[in-house]
Amino acid sequence: MPIHFRNSHINEPFIFDSIGNRWIQDRVFRPKGYPLYHYLQTEEGHGIIEIQDGSYTLHQGEGILISPFLKHSYEKVSEEWVTSFATFAGTISGSIDKMIGNRPFMLIEKEQGARIRTLIDSIMDDWDSLSSDSQTLSIRCYRLLMHFTDSTRARALAEEPLYQRYVEPVLKEIEANYASELTVQDLSRKVYVTPQYLSRLFRRFLGCSVYEYLTVYRINRAREFLVSYQHMEVQQIARRTGFTDTSHFIAMFKKAAGITPLEFRKLN
Repeated sequence: MPIHFRNSHINEPFIFDSIGNRWIQDRVFRPKGYPLYHYLQTEEGHGIIEIQDGSYTLHQGEGILISPFLKHSYEKVSEEWVTSFATFAGTISGSIDKMIGNRPFMLIEKEQGARIRTLIDSIMDDWDSLSSDSQTLSIRCYRLLMHFTDSTRARALAEEPLYQRYVEPVLKEIEANYASELTVQDLSRKVYVTPQYLSRLFRRFLGCSVYEYLTVYRINRAREFLVSYQHMEVQQIARRTGFTDTSHFIAMFKKAAGITPLEFRKLN
């Protein structure tokens, strides 16, 4: 059951925090989610994942990419469940949400999963040389991430009139101005709908409310600052990510990540 972990500081745009294959999967329960983007794929057997009030069975070759801090659990259904997995870090890992269409999670079908498994197996086979060549490893990590950008659902969202008219402009507004004092009311006024209607659209297309998306986006940006700017004080990071009160920022970060910002920095 091979598994490898990152053994150096984060200096590259994208890097594997962990990666493994041929893993005999045990039951996992994460009430506060995982602090990084996390991919899981079935090699043999099948398992079931519970996420955002839904249940999904991962058959052979199928996988799921899960965003940070999203509550989930999974366990085997067959007698034995063998999986591949990867977790992603990096100085710009917060941009992964845009790469995958700003969705909390992404289900991967067999055809796409076959290509991803080939890359994971190749990386595992070459790990001895890659672990001492962080630039090449970062490129391999980016190539794997690119396989999540061409999903059928991403294309379908782009063709949804309600998504294009109301949700996408708000996502762009959050991306551009997350450091400002944005509120759900401000964002809904931008697209001339009520906050309640906008949140219904967010839940329909993204599986979360506007407030939840804005908060997670800010926390993800804070993670980048904590890792990339080791000497920046927590108060500064709070202000740069749209939190006017440092105590509130620390409380929200801990609620999402399960640890404080300083504890997160020490781990990374």
